[in-house]
Amino acid sequence: MTVPPLDAAPLRLYGRIATASNHTLLARLDVPDREVLAVYKPRAGERPLWDFPTGTLCVREVAAYEVDAFLGWGIVPPTVLREGPLGVGSVQLFVPHDPRTHYFTLIESEAHHEALARLAVLDLLLNNADRKASHVLLDAEGRIRGVDHGLTFHTDPKLRTVVWELGGGPLRRGWRDDLRRLQAALADPGGALAARLGDLLAVPEVRALARRAGALSRLEVLPDVDVRHRGYPWPPL
Repeated sequence: MTVPPLDAAPLRLYGRIATASNHTLLARLDVPDREVLAVYKPRAGERPLWDFPTGTLCVREVAAYEVDAFLGWGIVPPTVLREGPLGVGSVQLFVPHDPRTHYFTLIESEAHHEALARLAVLDLLLNNADRKASHVLLDAEGRIRGVDHGLTFHTDPKLRTVVWELGGGPLRRGWRDDLRRLQAALADPGGALAARLGDLLAVPEVRALARRAGALSRLEVLPDVDVRHRGYPWPPL
């Protein structure tokens, strides 16, 4: 399916997604002849946090997509920053999925382990502080997708995730090559990616991202953290 222009198609709100901690709404992109759904997170609906700057969660959602798109991993659905019915916010293409399928069910099948391992690498790279099981989706084509990246890119270690079982597994050479390519792109201040992330994140956050990309590119296996030192989000689902 061709993705409609997320930054241009009018949004019609269906209602609030009640399980989300911030103001998160299901919306319809007003395009002819078909229904295309999106998740709209207005900046005005973000709850203040002590450790993330106020009003930045929506831009972090967009930055996560930009990084994933540059890597070519296809984990984060297309996401833009735009005006909506409740003001500026992130708009992400909705991924049709069965909510009964999530990380805790997907990890039971070895067929998904490689895709989940790459998701774990992305979370390490983004310094994801909120990878709940329900943020891991299986789309209609059988691909693992990751959503809800508002708590990312902090300069301090913030990793909180349910994805710990794959520690010690291989970090594929192709992934490491992608990470080196990302580090090089971030080192070029005149490059498109560095400029785009510079509009979304603080300078120290972009620098920390580049350091994490370099560090991960030198690993051959995923870190295997002792169970006593693993950070989990709450609630985990």
